[in-house]
Amino acid sequence: MKFAVIQFPGSNCDQDCLAALKGLEGAQASYVWHKTTSLNGYDAIVIPGGFSYGDYLRCGAIARFSPIMKAVVEKAHAGMLVIGVCNGFQILCEAGLLPGALLHNVHHQFICKNTFIRAENNDTLLTASIPKGKPLKIPIAHGEGNFYADDTTMKKLNENGQILFRYCDESGAINPQANPNGTTDFIAGNCNEAKNVFGMMPHPERAADPVLGNTDGKIILESFYSMVKA
Repeated sequence: MKFAVIQFPGSNCDQDCLAALKGLEGAQASYVWHKTTSLNGYDAIVIPGGFSYGDYLRCGAIARFSPIMKAVVEKAHAGMLVIGVCNGFQILCEAGLLPGALLHNVHHQFICKNTFIRAENNDTLLTASIPKGKPLKIPIAHGEGNFYADDTTMKKLNENGQILFRYCDESGAINPQANPNGTTDFIAGNCNEAKNVFGMMPHPERAADPVLGNTDGKIILESFYSMVKA
């Protein structure tokens, strides 16, 4: 299986993603520059974190119009698996591939720390092999991670099982103290209706190697990879 890791001017988690993906037995991964117009030959797409185009205007707002995004949208609509992490999540929302929007953190400060998240369902490729409710320690690093959607959209997300992860405490309990950015309904990640496009603010690629002192992120990546191979 071959992953395309999209690079925009300002991406800074592309190397982390590439290394984490190559750490999965049998997986291949390579960079795809934002000016490329084709994604043929790839099986899945990863849009990494960073500050694409300097995050001018709004996070992901300019990257959404980059040449590569036409191919990303086409492949997503055709059923290819796409995952966006942090800035990648913001880009997918801006492109209309995921519902909702990412607003400024409620306290208007950049956050970089470990958080805990838990899988809310087992009905997606990204969460299929993660025990429901199991707390995972995954780092965040963002200034605009406050997920927002209107009441109608939120109702739909819950009814369709499109909420992937919620922020929680170390024991897996959801409480206000566990919400790092004011995100609606504690949402840390969601997916589209077809459940082939995924977005999350926490960085699993930064918690995927023993040398980092944390491999909880690898659980997420391995869940995704094992289900795709199957």
